[in-house]
Order: sequence, then C-alpha cells, then structure tokens
Amino acid sequence: MINLKPRFYIIMGVSGSGKTAVGKALARELGWSFFDADDFHPASNIKKMANGIPLTDEDRAPWLNTLHVLIANALTEAHPGVLACSALKEKYRQVLSTGSTDVQVVYLKGSYDLIWSRMSARAGHYMQPAMLRSQFEILEEPDEALTIDIDRSVEDIVDLILSQG
Repeated sequence: MINLKPRFYIIMGVSGSGKTAVGKALARELGWSFFDADDFHPASNIKKMANGIPLTDEDRAPWLNTLHVLIANALTEAHPGVLACSALKEKYRQVLSTGSTDVQVVYLKGSYDLIWSRMSARAGHYMQPAMLRSQFEILEEPDEALTIDIDRSVEDIVDLILSQG
C-alpha cells in the first residue's frame, strides 16, 4: 500500500469517459475505498435518465448533498477514498469538494467522437448515448483539476494520477 496523506479523489467527466474503470483501478492501487456516484442517485433520477430525460440542477441537489456528506465524513474519519462522479459543473464540484484541500479533482477529458463510440458499444447502463450531447453542452471544464486525456490505457491514467496528483 502506498502511504499518502489522507485525501479524496473525485474522478470526473462525461458519461463514457472511463470514470468508474479509472476510479476502481486507482482505489485498488492505493488500497482506498471506491464509490460510484451513480449508486447514490434516487430512483426518480435513474428513471428520468433511463427515459432519456436529462437531470436538472434541482434533481441533482439532494444527490450532490449525499455525496458531499460521504466525502466530508470520509475525510473527518481519515478514510481516504475515490469517487467516480460526472461533476460536470463547477458548482457541483464545489459542493463535492467540501472546501477541503484534501480533495483532488481529476478530469478525464475526451472528444465527443471517442466517447460516443465507447457509449454506443456499451450495454446495460441507464445513461443513453443520445444524452451525451447534453452532457457536453453543460460541461464546464475545470481550471483547478488534474486533466488527463482518455486516449491512453486505464493503467497509464492511474500512473499519471499517482505521479501528478
């Protein structure tokens, strides 16, 4: 296990950017807990997304608050972790980061065409590929994040996070 100052990574990006794969691999490498933000959506949000209806900020507010509490508690209890979460807007990232310098945001950046091809090949996920355009439209690329292009392997991305994060 690598000994680092307790912190929390938020792996962000649009659906299909590899957040879950990278987040799980990073957590495994560090020996930290992994959380997928999708697992914390209320049923009403999942139903909307499954029907191709983009979520509103109002829909996201309780979900973001739940994730905020998860991160804040983990930091308070010195249990570092990794969260895979779209966190497409700056105000969402502000809620999640809890104002802590122990939270590192990692932005997995990729082109629409690359991510579309990945999503089109994906089965069994409630996020429909047709909703990808709306995610790119609301995406506010972060200024204060570690930005990594997704045109490399998961292992290479994790290595970059560990070397730069």
